[in-house]
Amino acid sequence: MRPLRLLYVALDQTVPGTLGGSVHVQAVAEGLARLGHEVHVATGQGGPWPGRQVTWHRLTPPFGLRALRWARRAAIARLARSIRTDVVMERYYNFGGEGVLAARALGVPAVLEVNAPVVDYPGSPKAWLDRLLLVRPLARWRNRLCRLTDLFVTPSAAILPDWIERGRVLEIEWGADVEAFAPRPANERRAERASAIVCLFAGAFRVWHGAPALARALAGRHEAGDTRFAGLFVGDGPERVATERAAAGVPRVTFAGRVPHANLPTLFARADIGVAPFDVRRHGPLALGFYWSPLKVFEYMAAGLPVVAPALPRLTRLIEHGREGWLYDPDDPSGLERALVALADPDLRGRLGAAARARAVNDYSWSAHCAALDARLRALVGT
Repeated sequence: MRPLRLLYVALDQTVPGTLGGSVHVQAVAEGLARLGHEVHVATGQGGPWPGRQVTWHRLTPPFGLRALRWARRAAIARLARSIRTDVVMERYYNFGGEGVLAARALGVPAVLEVNAPVVDYPGSPKAWLDRLLLVRPLARWRNRLCRLTDLFVTPSAAILPDWIERGRVLEIEWGADVEAFAPRPANERRAERASAIVCLFAGAFRVWHGAPALARALAGRHEAGDTRFAGLFVGDGPERVATERAAAGVPRVTFAGRVPHANLPTLFARADIGVAPFDVRRHGPLALGFYWSPLKVFEYMAAGLPVVAPALPRLTRLIEHGREGWLYDPDDPSGLERALVALADPDLRGRLGAAARARAVNDYSWSAHCAALDARLRALVGT
């Protein structure tokens, strides 16, 4: 089959950017372009655009408000028509739909990337507002988009309406750039065994990402007289102040702030353990289950870092305890601290890190993600 012409609509994302969504959009677009497709991406913010493999189009929502994405429906339809696209792929957002509707208007397949729940979770403010409006316009709009979608691409089918046929769903994980994120040479690691064990947290400092939990664990080790551990926090967000407060007085803790994604591999090379202390109780939508495809975890693994994370049902499938990482009981207040102590053994860290790297290369690379997506897109257009 000939290469496809693809329009990828992500008007609520900034590319390039430092957040997971930005990284995801850029990686998928460039990955599909490397497979030979002609890829056009419509984003709301960004630039200068990365590379020359992808054609980027800036279509900022009115007044810069993501909730007004739908107002760009006509512009998206014109763009799709001008490039004679074979398929339109849209990154789902509550107030989106412009890509799906443009695909229908042109008679080409519509693909919806779903990384956040379409269905309402218990206690959802959105569901409460919808019921208040009596005719439930938000639910009706979401259901209409789902009926018009030919293929759903998602990490978890649990966040889709249960009436959607499984044949229309591609469950697939996000990935890591396994060439950029690579382990340090073994001789460098051996030379650093006598120095501090650097525990890395990278990502958005949101309340459910748990950065303060790592700071408290490091403080606990310090109070116990255990001087082996250091902390490296990369990123920013609402919980940064709380994290800094929890780490106050603990030596060898560094806050690098928000860093361009292209610079992360250099910082990851300074670390010995990658920590992802998610707290699902702090985020209502996670009552539906751990639906994230955790970018930080895949990048830790690609960099050859053993991963420390809570033993949540889906994470236990992504990381095997004692093989690629060390999982702790999320209900145990000392679980994270004890996991760090277990990984003080350099030989154990080396074995877990090597296995994590191999798993990332085989299962969690952007190349693997795009290869699976490519197969489904070709089949979709072919039918």
